[in-house]
Amino acid sequence: TFPVSLPLSGTLWLARRLQDAVEAERTDPAALRAALSDLERRLEAGEIDEETYEAAEAELLDLMDLASEART
Repeated sequence: TFPVSLPLSGTLWLARRLQDAVEAERTDPAALRAALSDLERRLEAGEIDEETYEAAEAELLDLMDLASEART
């Protein structure tokens, strides 16, 4: 089990670090504001419709609220 457990534990450690990084990115206020700006730009450019914009905007605003609550 020893030779197998080392690669497995390393893989699990890496997966946890990646999950932490993704979560930090999802709750970073600057990243969320940038995503909201990009979403608005895409709407204005006609790349997405109003319905898509509103759904994505609601999700981003929810994430911003969660991030704000987590910091307090």
